[in-house]
Amino acid sequence: MHSPRHALSTALLLGGALIAGPAVAAEVVEERIITDHHELRLERVASGLTHPWSAAELPDGQWLVSERPGRLVRIDAQGEVTRLSGAPKVSTRGQGGLLDVVLHPDYGEGSDWVYLTWSQAGNGGSATTLSRGRLEGDALVDLETLFVQDRFSRPGRHYGSRLAWLPDGTLLMSVGERGSPERAQDRGDHAGSVLRLTAEGEVPDDNPFVDDDDARPELFTYGNRNPQGLTVAADGTAWSTEHGPRTGDELNRLEAGVNYGWPEVSRGNDYATNRPIGRDSAPGMRDPVHVFAGRFAPSGLAEVTGDTFTAWQGHLLAGGLASERLVRLALDGDRVVEREVILEGEIGRIRDVRLGRDGALYLLSDHADGGLYRLVPAD
Repeated sequence: MHSPRHALSTALLLGGALIAGPAVAAEVVEERIITDHHELRLERVASGLTHPWSAAELPDGQWLVSERPGRLVRIDAQGEVTRLSGAPKVSTRGQGGLLDVVLHPDYGEGSDWVYLTWSQAGNGGSATTLSRGRLEGDALVDLETLFVQDRFSRPGRHYGSRLAWLPDGTLLMSVGERGSPERAQDRGDHAGSVLRLTAEGEVPDDNPFVDDDDARPELFTYGNRNPQGLTVAADGTAWSTEHGPRTGDELNRLEAGVNYGWPEVSRGNDYATNRPIGRDSAPGMRDPVHVFAGRFAPSGLAEVTGDTFTAWQGHLLAGGLASERLVRLALDGDRVVEREVILEGEIGRIRDVRLGRDGALYLLSDHADGGLYRLVPAD
């Protein structure tokens, strides 16, 4: 891997969008970041966010951001933060809270639904939940629950909870194994899987296990530990980044009906003993496309498209929490042929990665005083 070189600046600027649009105020954090193919500038668009988890861009260029304590916020073109009413009442135990936020793929052109995942309290535990609502002024209204995982669980961890739309209009939703590894191999349990749902939260007729009485019909994949990066590429392929235990964080290409191995197959180690968990590979279980070096702790995943970063076309950008890294992965089919560290510590824990309509790359930092950042070409 390569480490970028930086030139620090604390100046303020008023930077225009990369395509036609309103000017957006931003603080320059790093004036110049040298990478293998592009020179970049890192800017802070907004600050004062409380453990932000996910970002979704509205058609007018404003951003919706979920804060894990249970608030949905809107960030305008000047970086002003407005907290909206009407978000669901979340369980904030452990890693729980208000998690992913995405717009319906036809948002603004026939649909106005905003989709949220969150940890719902109940039965002495909590469950990963999918809801949707509409924006009306400074409020989320008409909130309705579409899906709740089948078992409420006491451990307040491994909710998964990323969302991504497939080209056919169905929705992928990750659910972690909730801290109980054996659940990931139980197809009769939503935990430790990626689900495929309709826009109304129902089961598509062509899901891989709809005719299996021993499996939950919502399952698309299983044997997943805790996927917190999820994206569908321009060619329709689905990719996820998944937390291993102690090391062993993975990039996987998601395919219907596939078992990704956890905990029988893992490249990570036990937290207490540091001994390997499971085997490196096993028949009937899919090996990862890539295993990240060290304790990467993935969260947030985006494919680079458009004309802004021409040398990165089709590459994946993966955010890291404990590593505080943004890593670029170039693919050739199902092989990673090039990797590069783009950021390492400049904004701290990277929770989400999104490609903006203006061609810039937007990042969320997961801190009590977190922020929305963007990467643009350096002047």
